[in-house]
Amino acid sequence: MKTAQQLTANDAPRRCRKKRTKRVSNKLRDRLISIASPIVLLLMWQIAAQAGMIDERFFPAPTKIFATFVSLVDDGSLWDNTSATLLRLFWGALIGGIPALLLGVATGLSRPLRAVFDPLIAATYPVPKSAIFPLLLLICGLGEASKIAMVAIGVFYPVLINTTTGVLEINKIYLDVGRNFRASRWQVFRTIALPGAVPHIMSGIKLGLGLGLMLIAIAEMIGSKSGLGYMIWDAWELLSVEQMYVGLLVIAFLGYGMSLLLTELERKLIPWKGR
Repeated sequence: MKTAQQLTANDAPRRCRKKRTKRVSNKLRDRLISIASPIVLLLMWQIAAQAGMIDERFFPAPTKIFATFVSLVDDGSLWDNTSATLLRLFWGALIGGIPALLLGVATGLSRPLRAVFDPLIAATYPVPKSAIFPLLLLICGLGEASKIAMVAIGVFYPVLINTTTGVLEINKIYLDVGRNFRASRWQVFRTIALPGAVPHIMSGIKLGLGLGLMLIAIAEMIGSKSGLGYMIWDAWELLSVEQMYVGLLVIAFLGYGMSLLLTELERKLIPWKGR
C-alpha cells in the first residue's frame, strides 16, 4: 500500500498542472473579453447610426469611418502622418525619459538631492504642459524641436516621480548590505536601486508615453504641417468628420498598442509582479 507521503508526492504534479491550466484559461478569457468589448461597442455604434438614434453628422457610422481609413491608407497620407507623430514621440520620450530616470534614482538615494529638487518638481509639475507650448515656440521655433521638447516635458515628470518613489520603497536592508560590502555609488545604482525601482519605472514610462501622445497631438494642431494632430485639425477645418475620427482612433490604437508592448516587457523584466 502507498503511504500518505507517496500519495501527496504523486498528487503534487497534478495540482501544478491544474494551476497552470487554470492560469492559462484565465489569461485566454481575459484576452477574449478585451477583444470582444471594443467589437461590441462598434456594433452598437453601427446599429444606433443605421437606426437614426444618433446624428451621423457628428457620429458617423463605423463603416463610413473605415472607408475613410482605407482611402487615407491608399493615398499614403495616414502613414506619413502617423510616422511623423511616432518619430517625434520616440525622440521626445528618449530625451525626456533618460534624464528623468537617472535623476529619479539619484534623488531617491540622496536626501540632499531630494531637498533640492522636490520643491522645484512640486511647483512645476501642476503647470499645464499645453500652456508651455507657446513659450516653446518662442524658444525653439516652429520646427521639430518645439514638438519634441513638448513630448520630453510630458514624459519627464511621470518617469521622474515614479522612479523616485520606486527607489524610496526599496527595503533599506538591501542598501545596508551594499554599504556593508562597500559597494560604490555606481554599484548601488546599478545592482540595487535601478532593479528595485523597475516596477515603478515601468508605470512611469506608461504614464509618460500616454501623456506624450496627448501632447504631441496638441502640438501638431498648432504648429505643424504633418502628424496625426495636424490631420485632425485639417479635417476640422474641412468639416471632414470621418477623417477626424480616423485620426482619433489611430491615436487610441497607438496608445493601446504601446500599453500592450510595455506590459509584455514588464512581464519579462519583473515576472513575479504578475503572479
